[in-house]
Amino acid sequence: MSCYEGEKINLDEPRYDQDTYIGRARHFFEITNPLNLFVSYRQLEEARCLVTKYKCGESLPVEVTTDQLWRAKTLYDSAFHPDTGEKMPLVGRMSAQVPMNLLITGGMITFYKSTPAVVFWQWLNQSFNALVNYTNRSGDVQQTNKQIFTSYVLATSGAVGTALTLNSLVKSMPPLIGRMVPFAAVAAANCINIPLMRAQELKHGTPIFDDKNNKLGYSKAAAQSGIAQVVLSRICMALPGMVITPMVMDYLEKRGTLCRYPWLTLPATLGTLGLCLTFATPLACAFFKQRASISFKHLEPEVQPTTAEHGFNKMARHFIQQTSFSVDTLRAAFTPLSRR
Repeated sequence: MSCYEGEKINLDEPRYDQDTYIGRARHFFEITNPLNLFVSYRQLEEARCLVTKYKCGESLPVEVTTDQLWRAKTLYDSAFHPDTGEKMPLVGRMSAQVPMNLLITGGMITFYKSTPAVVFWQWLNQSFNALVNYTNRSGDVQQTNKQIFTSYVLATSGAVGTALTLNSLVKSMPPLIGRMVPFAAVAAANCINIPLMRAQELKHGTPIFDDKNNKLGYSKAAAQSGIAQVVLSRICMALPGMVITPMVMDYLEKRGTLCRYPWLTLPATLGTLGLCLTFATPLACAFFKQRASISFKHLEPEVQPTTAEHGFNKMARHFIQQTSFSVDTLRAAFTPLSRR
């Protein structure tokens, strides 16, 4: 059926119901699909043209179906920045999360005993995370090169320091505990990396809008809440692969399987890890709504008078208690929106 036979599709919203976890999970399964990386430049430009024309109300070919339009929207979202419209670097896209994390996490889990290897893989992991955060930064907040470099150095140093410290503490513990060090280091590093890379939002606040997309001001409270959700989702994203995989490898080692078939170590590690990442990435991204909410009373005093002018006055506060803000849990970019 042509996409013009019926109600006009709202491409400003995801295809699936974002009020349900299943709907959010389906959305992120499409966005994080690694196959999106193999789409040609021509296909991406065609997708962008199709989406742009439809949003502008221009007539599109009659043979374009609803599924084709949504497929174009998925390709557009996976490759172009939602705020600036610029094409994002390949490794910084959401669809690169699974293959890149498979490579990096596999290295961290496999080479966790050697100090040089720990330094290298933790550095590479945090460099990749910094690149993803920078690529998907909010278009509304600008950072200088000095700020970006400082945040990167501090985050990477913190990650490497955490990994080396934990490694020295677990040397006398069972091998399984040692295998868990990479996850502990990654979890700790995420608590450092993301806030540092998003320091401008924490310092100046993130923009909040009313239901008509009118900017009401900037809220540090919304930024803090959104960044906390991003940190939690990133940790949960890493947890299955970096915990289940070491448990599987420890089991195979105790059974003597890896001694008899040493060549099985790498395939078993990558296979288990790849399976975990394929599901953990979109499922963790779906934990939080893209249009979440924050209590009105938690907004800064200087922002509340502005929101009051847009319907959040004292008479209405008992009825409208919350102001919503958009949180893309993988992008770490936050665009608050008032409750509809």
